[in-house]
Amino acid sequence: MPVSPCDEVAVNHDDPRLLRERVSALERQTHRLKEAVAQGAHIRGQSYKVLDDTLERLALQSIRFEAALDNMAQGLCMLDATHRITVLNRRFATMFGIADQSALTNAWPRELLEAILKVGTLTPPTGEELFMPPEAAAGSAIAPFTRELADGRVVTVDWQSVTGGGWVVTYEDVTEQRRAEARLDHMALHDSLTNLPNRALFRVHLERQLSLLQRGNRFAVLFLDLDRFKAVNDTLGHHIGDTLLQAVAGRLKECVRESDVVARLGGDEFAIIQSDVDQPKSATFLAHRLVEIIGAPFDLDEQQIVVGLSIGIALAPADGLAVNDILKNADLALYRAKAEGRGTYRFFEQTMDALMQERRHLELDLRHALANGELELFYQPLVDMASETVCCFEALLRWRHPSRGLVQPGDFIPLAEEVGLIIPIGEWVLDQACHEAMKWPPEIRLAVNVSVAQFRSPHLVEATAQAVRRSGLAPNRLDIEITESVLMQDTEVTLATLGRLRDLGVRISMDDFGTGYSSLSYLRSFPFSKIKIDQCFVRDLGTGGNSIAIIRAIVRLGHALGMSVTAEGIETAQQLVQLKTEGCNEGQGFLFNRACPADEVPDIITSLNEAAALPFSRSQTELFA
Repeated sequence: MPVSPCDEVAVNHDDPRLLRERVSALERQTHRLKEAVAQGAHIRGQSYKVLDDTLERLALQSIRFEAALDNMAQGLCMLDATHRITVLNRRFATMFGIADQSALTNAWPRELLEAILKVGTLTPPTGEELFMPPEAAAGSAIAPFTRELADGRVVTVDWQSVTGGGWVVTYEDVTEQRRAEARLDHMALHDSLTNLPNRALFRVHLERQLSLLQRGNRFAVLFLDLDRFKAVNDTLGHHIGDTLLQAVAGRLKECVRESDVVARLGGDEFAIIQSDVDQPKSATFLAHRLVEIIGAPFDLDEQQIVVGLSIGIALAPADGLAVNDILKNADLALYRAKAEGRGTYRFFEQTMDALMQERRHLELDLRHALANGELELFYQPLVDMASETVCCFEALLRWRHPSRGLVQPGDFIPLAEEVGLIIPIGEWVLDQACHEAMKWPPEIRLAVNVSVAQFRSPHLVEATAQAVRRSGLAPNRLDIEITESVLMQDTEVTLATLGRLRDLGVRISMDDFGTGYSSLSYLRSFPFSKIKIDQCFVRDLGTGGNSIAIIRAIVRLGHALGMSVTAEGIETAQQLVQLKTEGCNEGQGFLFNRACPADEVPDIITSLNEAAALPFSRSQTELFA
């Protein structure tokens, strides 16, 4: 049996050497033991430090986790594998109105639902699907869904399963997003100015009405167009124009029932769907009322504005069983209402389509007329009243159609203006007339009428300058004639254009003077070279009316302002005598000559001047005849 060193020392105490060796061995062993103890203490200290660091990191991570949970934009609920609630964040409590979410930790979903129902965030019996996963979904994802809360808020709920069992459920408040989407949807289907349905939504309503025809439903579609709106917009500004459109929309809604649809199709065009089996009687009554109501004055920004209304009406199913057919036929009826004087309504008739087809063919032909050399100029003379000799010719456009023959301006000029052909045609007229006028005696002037659309063109002044320059015509031999409707547009721009034309050296005349509303104010704004008395006043001479007084006033006014005065539409010697007596400077009309082709101009000059040289003037000869 072994003995310890102490035993050995005790036994061998008589041997000093052996004792010293044993003592030395004991000291070495004691030293090693102390080192081992010290090393053990160091290891334990390191272990404690690692443990403390780990605990500190876990605590910090827990704080960060809780901060992240409480600052999430979504509400969060965690359920363990037994479906007990383990986590509810602060956003969840705020979203569902819970005062203390920690009190519900480790609760069952049923208890959570009861607490939320108690505060009124949800309306029973709904809500189970928000917190209790269906058994059939165990272990699989649940598709996100939305629910509306009791106060109208909308939340999106997203269930996600967790590895090892359990669920993480997030709740996102998408109320503002849904409202923004609803606003965008509304804007896409409604007019931003009037808040009425727009063209797209109008078609949707129309399709719905057509789908109900088999049930015996009948309805009318009314296309509405404001008369004189453009003049209001141009003269009073777009602000007043927009305000007027809003006021019109308000009156339209007052004229219809809740079951009817009022829409703004764009610009000053509106439309109504009137659902009523008593057609066309109901549409007739409504159209009468609309014309009357919209025709009443509007008081806007201390301005009294009067506009009219033209209406085209198509009935279903008689006038179409498809959306495009109904819209086309209502538009055709509107076109007829506008063509027949505006301020009225017209129902669609089958002949309208044939007429529109004819108009389309005419438009296509007109587009080729200029290139094919089918347009030509006729000229009507103006005579000096004192000498009765020719002093000017007015250029008048004609269309020599290959199959229709000679087409009068009234049949194609409005169409050219509508389809945008009047500007190139007008420029051709200027150029051609200036070249042909160079063949006349140098004392005879040329008059060219400029339409409203042509006057608005930014190229008018340059086109006039080029026509004069290319032809070699002296600028003072050219009279540019405009009507008062030109001046009713943008006054500042109009006056600037007139000034630039005058700077070219051409003369500027106001045509049809006396028929507009503001002729006198325009004379004050711009010094015209000449004013032309409208033929309606000349035609009424000798009828006992006030025409002679009006003509006398116009002549005196023109002379006082240093302007020449021309009378149009002279057909009798009696009219000529009266006009000469009143002091008109020039005359124009069938009494002297009708408009004729360019190659007849020399003969007209000769015949009129020779007649003026006779002992008795034309007026005297016819008076004594």
